Amino acid sequence: MSNDHGGTSADKILVLDVVGLTPNALKHMPHLRSIGAAGFQAELGTVLPAVTCSVQSTFLTGTLPSEHGAVGNGWFFRDLGEVLLWRQHHRLVAGEKVWETIRRSRPDYRVANVCWWYAMGSTADSTITPRPVYHADGAKDPDFWSWPPELHDELEVKIGKFPLFTYWGPTASIASSRWIIAATREVLPDHDLTLAYVPHLDYDHQRFGPESPQGVRAAQELDRELAPLLDDARALGARVVVLSEYGITPVSQPVDINRALRRAGLLHVHHNATGELLDPWTSRAFAVADHQIAHVYVHDPADLPQVAELLRALPGVEQVLDDAGKAEAGLDHDRAGDLVVVSEPQAWFTYYYWLDDADAPDFARAVEIHKKPGYDPAELFFDPKDRWVKARAASTLIRKKAGLRYSMQVVPLDPSPVRGSHGRLPEDPEFAPVLLCDDASVARDRLAATEVRDLILELAGVAPPR
Repeated sequence: MSNDHGGTSADKILVLDVVGLTPNALKHMPHLRSIGAAGFQAELGTVLPAVTCSVQSTFLTGTLPSEHGAVGNGWFFRDLGEVLLWRQHHRLVAGEKVWETIRRSRPDYRVANVCWWYAMGSTADSTITPRPVYHADGAKDPDFWSWPPELHDELEVKIGKFPLFTYWGPTASIASSRWIIAATREVLPDHDLTLAYVPHLDYDHQRFGPESPQGVRAAQELDRELAPLLDDARALGARVVVLSEYGITPVSQPVDINRALRRAGLLHVHHNATGELLDPWTSRAFAVADHQIAHVYVHDPADLPQVAELLRALPGVEQVLDDAGKAEAGLDHDRAGDLVVVSEPQAWFTYYYWLDDADAPDFARAVEIHKKPGYDPAELFFDPKDRWVKARAASTLIRKKAGLRYSMQVVPLDPSPVRGSHGRLPEDPEFAPVLLCDDASVARDRLAATEVRDLILELAGVAPPR
């Protein structure tokens, strides 16, 4: 198939989002390197914040967060008065998605989305995305949502239930990526464009650091798991694009931004039977921490100079972006904080707002991504200070299987074990995102995140819209 740029395009395209993939990690991944060897490898620019929801939305729309609106993995929903992370609805992302552009000239173009974010309710032909079952008694069971609905049962029969508890948390492992790869192999033959999100590098690179022995093993392990999928793509004649949203870099300094705001009398909490809860309705200022960036919401504009001064003086803070700074960074959207704070390279932001661990809410020690008003990488660990933590986890699991109410209180409140993070714009190309493509006819040395959409269009033989 000829395209408007003078090259050729395959009938099928596979786009693999290998989270945390960098040139440094590729040293240990020969199967992925073979994609670049067949075509090209390019430096890939990212966006601020360099986090999953923001970057994926830029890849698919060709626009910055200021336009598509995904200013982080979550934000303060001003119209609801709540901090919400990891929402899933497609309409949270403004703008035409790449496959919708392709369908202008190819109306029958078929698309599969395997675990890319904001998938629910999208215009993709087939969708697979994690979606736990939340029972009336508070129990949670692994599951996923699919479109069309019958795809759910077909996949469960062929590859088993989605292993939710290996997708995130202290037991996160290769099992979830193995399942995602298997699901991708099932849908790839029937679609023109297949998007797959493969998270495995995220885990041990955050737990132990990208250059740790565990981080190296994670790269080797994932590369082996991806090999059959890459073989399938070659057998089908599909073009393969491999990319990453960010690179994980070593960190050693957690920054308690909300505690600083609270000590200054700006952040308020309220108490109930679960402990202290952040009160966004009465707080003059509070932060939604998201790895190495934090959105700070300030109720009264008159407080902005005081809050900005406090944050600039906080150890571990590199930048405090005001309206002009947000505009320059492509983050000037109503959902963004009134101030956006960027950490120094070795630092990252906790969401913690309590001043005494005895007052921490019950969800603080649990894997609870929807209740915490910020991202918590400590969820990747069993509490190292609790010698009986795994035994208690096992007994809690027995209670769950017996149908009794339970609470899995295993996550540490000490963030010091975390060794890797992301979110800043990268400084070292070795730890920055990378793009691989097996089609040399579209080769270039560097792409911005906003140019990924146009690369996919070019491979599909479609000219980018004016």
